[in-house]
Amino acid sequence: MTENFPDYVDVDYDDGTGEDPADYPHINDKIEKAIEVTRQGLEQYENPAVMWTGGKDSTLVLYFVTQVAERYDLDVPPAIFIDHYQHFDAIHDFVDHWADEWGLEVIYARNEDIGQYVEENDLEPGDDIPVDELDEHNQHHVENILEYEEDTFPFLLDTYAGNHLLKTVALNDALEEHDIDGILSGVRWDEQEARADETFFSERHDPDIYPPHDRVQPILQFDEAAVWEAFWNFVVPDTVDEFPDDGYVPDGKDDLPDDLEPADTPVSPKYWEGFRSLGSEISTEKTEDDPAWLQDLEGTTERAGRAQDKEDLMERLRDLGYM
Repeated sequence: MTENFPDYVDVDYDDGTGEDPADYPHINDKIEKAIEVTRQGLEQYENPAVMWTGGKDSTLVLYFVTQVAERYDLDVPPAIFIDHYQHFDAIHDFVDHWADEWGLEVIYARNEDIGQYVEENDLEPGDDIPVDELDEHNQHHVENILEYEEDTFPFLLDTYAGNHLLKTVALNDALEEHDIDGILSGVRWDEQEARADETFFSERHDPDIYPPHDRVQPILQFDEAAVWEAFWNFVVPDTVDEFPDDGYVPDGKDDLPDDLEPADTPVSPKYWEGFRSLGSEISTEKTEDDPAWLQDLEGTTERAGRAQDKEDLMERLRDLGYM
């Protein structure tokens, strides 16, 4: 663990308390706050990292990180990508490609004990994994942290045990291995009820649950529409030289200027196909044929394409370190 953490950190853990996206009415208000929080995150922590899923929210955070680092002559921290073994192949390709384009170091966080068992036994998502086949570390999480009483658990993300072991344990192990004291993430107030009370700097200091660290959350104040507004007005034009600077919003894959293709943009390919929220390949479906940014963002649910709503599990999972 980073020595003397969190004594050397000077942030306001109450910043954002009682607020919601309406307190940041204009896109410029949202961006100004994102820059402020991102700068503090890069300056205050000795070993920060960026949580990157390949989705729009974490990619927007990564954009702020790179821009702020360049503006204030700060180092760009590594990105942490949780490989839960059930991603769309297109997400892996997207992350690998843009990590190379942006010169990023990517830490691939995996629960390798489970991954090895899955590979050796040729398991498919949903197949059961015996708890007694896990190593001591994972058994401790199952029995003592989760207090899970079944003999097996499904190799599936959208379950209490599966989500914790495949994502949270993998993340926490990476934080410990790389001595991360602050992780910048793309959590938003409006995305899920369990995240509505988050603050811009959120303590995770209990060593019995996770490696002590802070969550730095620069885009809490964004809603889904504002994320896409930022993409088409800032992220894409600043990343793709051939893209117009006037906020051009494409209607689809065939509506890009200057012979550009979707792969030329830092927009995950699944959003072009109609997905609005990216979970696992087995549990997520596209909501419409239109690209995500052209759908009814106010009248429909962002996570409607998920096979299972984890809202009833989110509070417990977040208490254990889930994003």
